[in-house]
This record gives sequence, structure tokens and C-alpha cells, in this order.
Amino acid sequence: MRKRYKQLGIEERERIMVLSSLEWSHGMIAKKIGRSKSTVTRELQRNCAPGGGLYSAWEATDRSRKRKRQAGQRERLKNASVRLYVRERLEQGWTPELIAGRLRRMGTATVSHEAIYQWIYADATELIGCLPRRHRKRYCKGYSRKHQRSHIPNRVALDERPVSANDRSEFGHWEADSIVSRASKAALNVVLERTRRYHCLSKLPRKSAGHTSRALVSRLGSFPAKACLSITYDNGSENTEHGVVNRVLGTDSYFCAPYRSWEKGAVENINGLI
Repeated sequence: MRKRYKQLGIEERERIMVLSSLEWSHGMIAKKIGRSKSTVTRELQRNCAPGGGLYSAWEATDRSRKRKRQAGQRERLKNASVRLYVRERLEQGWTPELIAGRLRRMGTATVSHEAIYQWIYADATELIGCLPRRHRKRYCKGYSRKHQRSHIPNRVALDERPVSANDRSEFGHWEADSIVSRASKAALNVVLERTRRYHCLSKLPRKSAGHTSRALVSRLGSFPAKACLSITYDNGSENTEHGVVNRVLGTDSYFCAPYRSWEKGAVENINGLI
């Protein structure tokens, strides 16, 4: 059975330091400490002071540990032209997903959107503000006093949503959300199908329960019944008429936990892009 290799310890490095200072050969040192000659040679080549200085056991240990920490870290977006392209597109409002897809279609480079995110957070933090979702800190909250009891009638928790909706194996399970305007009372109702990411937008005069329910019925009413199985909402007051939608479309309603709208992350991501 092949013996498993074990990294050199500080005591072995101290012995190498002493013996090498006495000008022992690599073979003699290896025989003395019970290691192979290649292990001693590699240690002295990799961990000596820069410029061919003397070998120090403690500095060698520090260098070895630093190398081990950096072993799994690869440089992100190595190509300067790719970095420039990514930076320009981010500043124009593109998302990392769109940029990665365009680079593949252009045949310029194969870069994943995750690599772009990692590059931004590690090496280009000034571009975080260009992302559609800036990952602002979410605070854990509960219902306010006026909402100690759920203000949504017949609310069904997301935990009861069927497996086919959770794992996206069945078409017809939707997520709904609203985007409000800071400049006026106008709002957008956004509804997105979880499997295909197909989404519809409806402009509302204002974000109210009546306008929201009518928009959902209008948008989803053109689909066959088997394509409208469920809708997942957050706990906003504009969703209190979900029962009306269910009666017209034959859907079921499910609700995220309070202040956890990220549980319907697909529509939240589309909102950021919009």
C-alpha cells in the first residue's frame, strides 16, 4: 500500500534549516530526517528567501500556508479586453447574465455570470452599484402591530405549495409581484411562470387590490386552465383579493413568509432587470 504523503512540519523544517546551513547535501538531509530527496529539494527551492537567500524554517512555514490558502483562488476575468467589455456593459445597465450570454454568442470568451459577479465583488467593488440587485442588507422583521394577525384572508403558506411547483417540473405555477413608482401612484404588476420564466407586465393606475386582481385575471385569463395552476405572492395588501383571482382562473394561492419576498426569487430578479 502506498504511503500517504504528509506535509513537512515546523520541526522537520528546523532540522532542514540547521543541516542546510552546515552545507549538507539534499540526499544526506533527506536520509537524516526520513524523507525523500525530492521532498527536501522541492522545499529548499520553493521556500527559500527571494533572491536565493538563506532558508528559514519559520518563513518557509508562512510561505507554505499562504500558498495553500491561495491554491483554490483563480484570477477572475484574466483577459483585459473582456474586463473592459464587462465594465462598459455594466455601466450601460446590462446584467452579468446578459453579458455572459453575449460573450458566448460573440465567440469572444466563455465566461460564466458567476465569474463576473465574483470579479465585481472581489476586484471591482465600485461596480456593485451597477447591479440590478445591490444586495442591500435585509433586516429580519415580523408583522407590525396592526398586522399581528394576517391581513390576507384565506392565506396559505408557501410550505404547502406542491412539489411540482417547487422543483419547476410542471408548467403553470406563477409568481406575482408589484413594482411601484417614486414619481407617481402608477405601478407595474409582474407575473412570471416558474418553469419557462415567461413573464407578463401590466401597468396599473395605482397599486391596489382591485387593480392587481383585475390585471392578473386579464393577463392569465388567455391561458388554458392547465397553464394556470398556482400563483405565489408576498404579503402586500395589494394581494388581498387573491381569492377573486382563484375563483375566476381556478388557481391556488401561496404566500411567502412575512418579509421574505426573496422566496419568490424568480420574479424578484425580473423586477430588478425591469
